Amino acid sequence: MANHTVREARNWAFSFLKQHHREQRVGDLLLRHLLEVNHSQFLAMQRDLIAPELFELFVTWVEEHAEAGKPVEHFTCEVEFFDRQFYVDDQVLIPRPETEELIMSVLNEIDQPYTVVDLGTGSGVIAITLKIEWPKARIFATDLSEEALSVARYNSEKLEADVEFMQGDFLTPITAQKIIPDVIVSNPPYIPYSEREHLSETVKLHDPKQALFAEQNGLAAYETIIKQVMQLAKKPRLTAFEIGYDQGEAVPSLIKQYDSSAQVKVIQDINRKDRIVLWK
Repeated sequence: MANHTVREARNWAFSFLKQHHREQRVGDLLLRHLLEVNHSQFLAMQRDLIAPELFELFVTWVEEHAEAGKPVEHFTCEVEFFDRQFYVDDQVLIPRPETEELIMSVLNEIDQPYTVVDLGTGSGVIAITLKIEWPKARIFATDLSEEALSVARYNSEKLEADVEFMQGDFLTPITAQKIIPDVIVSNPPYIPYSEREHLSETVKLHDPKQALFAEQNGLAAYETIIKQVMQLAKKPRLTAFEIGYDQGEAVPSLIKQYDSSAQVKVIQDINRKDRIVLWK
């Protein structure tokens, strides 16, 4: 195989991705990862030659992304969240920027709590971030998937965040241990199955289905959590949900159905879409 420069590899990827109606910047992200360089270093090495085996792998990755929609994060196995690098794979939902806004809302709403629970933790980004931001708090995180919990545990060790992980359905393992949370945070599955065909290939074919979809028009997980919260010996100071952009009325209504005295606030994300529900 002939040698190629970084610039030639970039130009090929740009053209190939454009033909397949994919974002052209993906080529740069994948190539930078393979070369193990930052953005400035990458720009300075445009005339450098790429090792043939590295170029061959780069071509394979670009083709797989373009033709099958495989997410960039599933090649690189990492994502930046709250200015920290987390490991991800196909067993967990790739964290979105909206979830950073969920965490910021919680941090702005509550002073240092004693006990925090993250329900449906996935890669662990919420629990781990809150532990780093609230080092004195005891942080628990639950998930039904043992595979997801393995990813979360790896991230907690990598980032030296002491989070206690439990396998189970939302609050079930927490109540079994008679733990009373001050704060509950959750980004549960909330996409209705009816919307599946409208999602991008990158999401619907590669993110784990159990982390995306919920029955009852996307509200089933919220109702389960709300019922579990109402069965606690003491109501938390705050329960915070990430929601779908069109659930800004349905989720608060569901909360008030079970807790008539609830104080509920809906917060919009940076795109001015309903995204966060705070329940006190």
